[in-house]
Amino acid sequence: MAKARIDDTSGIAAVHAATADFDSASRDARATAVRYLLQLLADAAPGNSVEVRVPPFGAVQCIEGPGHTRGTPPNVVETDAHTWVELATGALSWADGVAAARIRASGSRADLTTHLPVLDRIPTIRGK
Repeated sequence: MAKARIDDTSGIAAVHAATADFDSASRDARATAVRYLLQLLADAAPGNSVEVRVPPFGAVQCIEGPGHTRGTPPNVVETDAHTWVELATGALSWADGVAAARIRASGSRADLTTHLPVLDRIPTIRGK
């Protein structure tokens, strides 16, 4: 069974709520925003060589290259939900997030610089 997709209208509304005041946004809005932005990343950079984890809300595999089949993947990016929303919307740069230790990245492919921000990619992804 295919995983349910978050439609653009719901996803963008959740992102707006999460970026307006992350701490005051409902848990559902924060979760939907994170999952929607992860979905956009996976759409923009399909593949399975990097796993991006944003606990407790979601994870995706993305970026072309050699994949893995079992155990911990060799290329992992992990961050908290607030940091992910800031990265994916362009409010925080990859370099600044790494420098502030807000991003844990391991592996030679675990650099999302060229894939962020993802929110800017909606017309490209959706073919609009």
